[in-house]
Amino acid sequence: MAGTVLVTGGTGYIAGELIRQLLAKGWTVHATVRNKAKSEALLRSRVGDPGEDRFKVFEAELMSDDGWAEAVAGCTHVAHVASPIAASTPKDENEMIVPAREGTLRALRFARDAGVKRFVQTSSMAAVAYGRSEKEYTVDESDWTDVSHPDVYPYVKSKTIAERAARDWMAAEGGDMEFVSVNPAMVLGPVDDPDFSPSVEAVKQLLNGSMPMAPDLGFAIVDTRDVADLHVRCLEESGLAGERFLAAGKFYRMIEVGEALRRGLPAEHTKKVPTKVMPNWMVSVLSLFNAGVRSIKSELGKSRHVDASHALERLGWKTRSEEESIVDCGRSLIEHGVVKP
Repeated sequence: MAGTVLVTGGTGYIAGELIRQLLAKGWTVHATVRNKAKSEALLRSRVGDPGEDRFKVFEAELMSDDGWAEAVAGCTHVAHVASPIAASTPKDENEMIVPAREGTLRALRFARDAGVKRFVQTSSMAAVAYGRSEKEYTVDESDWTDVSHPDVYPYVKSKTIAERAARDWMAAEGGDMEFVSVNPAMVLGPVDDPDFSPSVEAVKQLLNGSMPMAPDLGFAIVDTRDVADLHVRCLEESGLAGERFLAAGKFYRMIEVGEALRRGLPAEHTKKVPTKVMPNWMVSVLSLFNAGVRSIKSELGKSRHVDASHALERLGWKTRSEEESIVDCGRSLIEHGVVKP
């Protein structure tokens, strides 16, 4: 089954791979970008430009109605991938929360009004696995982040509020449109060019020496190619209204990511990869001077495992090895000159 799908945030890490996979499966794709003049040529070069009849680029932003009606016109499906993300923690959490929530609701309204059959939201493990005080636990698609927990920081809160708002809106105003969410963990894998996703920043820092010791942090890891594949399955499989699918593999600590890089890449590129874990007291000292470090201080020592078996059982979705994703990510950063020996 292939129709016409709107992919929002077309220049993003997940969206670019999703567009490639959709085009390869015969879909016609509309993509939104914030600035068409700056982004269209780059986006077309990334996806192999199949021509205007199969791939169209529209200008639309999360906080404005302009361009949305044109972008979604004629679409049978929407993959809403666009969401604000910042390299550092904003002083005002609403800088992330409001665009995430309002952008999602805006995309939902225009999709419903255009007669879209299914809307797939790219949510996040941030909406599932946070706001808990335990040091180690496992979550599945029934879990939700507690945004009232003192350790929840703005990005986590924004993704949770946006998905909650989407589901509440669908129940009240969605009509016959179907809604599905995909909740990825830490997304790694190859990058297209030096303008890469913030999720890749940790691998860059491990390779370039800016992280001389690895903080005692970790994430469940998933490959961008596998996340895109799960989106395609959610767009194509029938009978998924209201479903929620977690996209995640095994949990890796930062020191383990470094070990995978050393095993998989030439030695001349891994000389700066840390071999020791940073003591927690040192992270505490750094947090006094760095807001970004301060926001993740509460994550030290936590192990959040993910049970993603629902996606396997319902959709047949499987992930490649986490080590492959880590190494492919590091190799592509080197190839694009982001990391130098």
